[in-house]
Amino acid sequence: MSKKMPITVSSWTLGDQCSFEERVKAAAEAGYDGIGLRAETYVDALQEGLTDQDILDILDKYGIVCSEVEYIVQWCEEKRSYEQKYKEQMCFHMCELFGVEQINCGLMETYSVEYTAQKLKELCQRAGKYIIGVEPMPYSGIPDIKKGWDVVRESGCDNAMLHIDTWHWVKWGTPIDVKELEGIPADKFCSIQINDVWERSYAPSVLRDESMHDRLAPSAGKGPGIGCTADWLKMVKDHGIVPKQIGVEVISDNLLAKGVAECAKITFEGAKEALEAAGWTEALED
Repeated sequence: MSKKMPITVSSWTLGDQCSFEERVKAAAEAGYDGIGLRAETYVDALQEGLTDQDILDILDKYGIVCSEVEYIVQWCEEKRSYEQKYKEQMCFHMCELFGVEQINCGLMETYSVEYTAQKLKELCQRAGKYIIGVEPMPYSGIPDIKKGWDVVRESGCDNAMLHIDTWHWVKWGTPIDVKELEGIPADKFCSIQINDVWERSYAPSVLRDESMHDRLAPSAGKGPGIGCTADWLKMVKDHGIVPKQIGVEVISDNLLAKGVAECAKITFEGAKEALEAAGWTEALED
């Protein structure tokens, strides 16, 4: 297991129809170091009748950890719903329970950089010791790395960082070139998520549907997609980014139809292939 940057099967990769133990077992048998949990999938585990100690015991049984917590949204709203406030607090609790340092966050609503940065500052203050990983997504209010960095920088918070994903990077149209990261300190990136991408995108009006249903497993060029994962990883590595964890986020109806065990196996094998091709062997070391 990589202690430095655990390879993590993100929550959405294994869907939300399996039991908690099925999720952990599939991840462990595939070779993953950790699992990711959204607040919703953690609550699903509680609804199974599991206690926090039961959850920790199951993780220990399979020799795996929870290494990714997500996903705070709507943090710019002036009047946030109680659901979102509770979800935020749940993420803080999950970090404490699992020993995770950061929370992945997104923002669908569009506001100015100044306003968004102020709201990010308020979120970071509530988060305290935890890192808030801001994820740019092409169909969101933070649609690319440029606005993402502008918001993080303008917040002025040490615990405001960037969380980037291969799929989103390709879809917002930025070249996979280390020059695109110039001016952003490597230590302002907290984590990454990897996958591969179909050559032909869905229409812009339904791009989010592709994101939530039709991503591809990471690849070094042998899969059905454009084979961008290894090149993207090399770009990240060349910039000096050391992610706290490497999430494998492959939201795919087709893969999930094969069952969680097979989905975990296929996505891990693709991640391993891409990491090896990128020369990032330390991520695969114990």
